[in-house]
Amino acid sequence: MEKDLKPVKRTPKLLAEQVAGQITDLIKTNKWEAGYKLPNEFEMASLLHVGRGTIREAVKLLVAQNVVEIRRGCGTFVCEKPGMAKDPLGLSFVADKKKLAQDMCEVRLLIEPQIAAIAAERADENHISRVRELCELTEKKILAGEKYAEEDAAFHEALASCTGNQVMMQLMPIIRKGVALFIDVTSTERRAATIEEHRLIVEAVAEGDSAKAAEVMEEHIRKSKINVRDLPGKSHKEDKEKGKTGL
Repeated sequence: MEKDLKPVKRTPKLLAEQVAGQITDLIKTNKWEAGYKLPNEFEMASLLHVGRGTIREAVKLLVAQNVVEIRRGCGTFVCEKPGMAKDPLGLSFVADKKKLAQDMCEVRLLIEPQIAAIAAERADENHISRVRELCELTEKKILAGEKYAEEDAAFHEALASCTGNQVMMQLMPIIRKGVALFIDVTSTERRAATIEEHRLIVEAVAEGDSAKAAEVMEEHIRKSKINVRDLPGKSHKEDKEKGKTGL
């Protein structure tokens, strides 16, 4: 393990950042996966030839970057998706949720039909089985009148996984945010339609029909956008006009 390490320059201002970089390199080099427990503070200090205080500061930086997480009384562990922020675009701070839901639908229209198309071309039996499982789980939750945002988002994430494209998978936190936001804004209006449209997407992917998969996914998101637009309350355009006229 020590042979992979480089000497740390002892510039006080940059020492914690450099140590954080070294710890990140250790995670990459040793292929420590999500949930892996890092060496304790004493061991890390010894490996990197710095004080425990510097290790603590470096770990704080890595926590802020979502590379590691601290579990009280247990230690420091590699995050589920190292380096990926839970809200990378700061969408949780946007006040107008209706407008945000519409904008998210527009972004999803640019991305997800192509994800569905590629998924249909590349999905193997294991992928299809997983997508079908999540489709059925979402349906079960909907019919039971239970919250289903997590299962719905996981369904869309599983489709992205079918593509085998690492970059697409890195975009999924944004897609998951869009799915959850839509469900939160619309409440129960699209529950029945979601069941049917998810089924059609699964069948298109299972049949390897990329054109159909893209078409159904596009229709699924387009109807969602219309549903958000037609919700009670002033539209974004109306709000802007009100601001101009002072009404």
